[in-house]
Amino acid sequence: MAKPTRWVTDTKPGHSQWYVDRFRRLAAEGADLAGEARLVDALVPPGSRILDAGCGTGRVAAALAARGHTLVGVDADPTLVEAAHADHPGPRFLVADLAELDLPGQGEPEPFDAAVVAGNVMTFVAPGTEPVVLARIAAHVRPDGLVVVGFGTDRGYPVAELDADAVAAGLRLEHRFATWDLRPWRDDAEFAVTVLRRPA
Repeated sequence: MAKPTRWVTDTKPGHSQWYVDRFRRLAAEGADLAGEARLVDALVPPGSRILDAGCGTGRVAAALAARGHTLVGVDADPTLVEAAHADHPGPRFLVADLAELDLPGQGEPEPFDAAVVAGNVMTFVAPGTEPVVLARIAAHVRPDGLVVVGFGTDRGYPVAELDADAVAAGLRLEHRFATWDLRPWRDDAEFAVTVLRRPA
């Protein structure tokens, strides 16, 4: 059984429903919630098969599906996956811990052209499981496919550790930006968006 994630251990009771309500409110207010999806859409061919790893309420998966891609979203939190199902018909959403990710065992045997890991997901996995999580995600991506990871740099997972974990997972660093809208990377940036490729 997987270790409890930081999403469970480092948040208060009711946090998941608060998160659902927050993004429903932002959507109702017309907030731009598709920035990650725009970048991923620009990186992949039309009609790609994409894994939204740590999909939360499904906003990134929904935005990519609206652009013509086939989406499978995965999250360990059943409350978030239930909200994703309710709010975003189209993508397939599954409950699964990324540290034990086995999508063929859940009826999704086909590899993905890309995986997106947005919303600080890598900083919410269980402590010490970051290398395993990245390796499990990479294992579901086809050769020459992409893994795009974004998180705040002040959240306890240094970019240097991501780079080491990526190498161990068989991924190659291709690009790094300071934001999802491609502002240049700086060592003191508060956010990192990293584009990794699984070599052919």
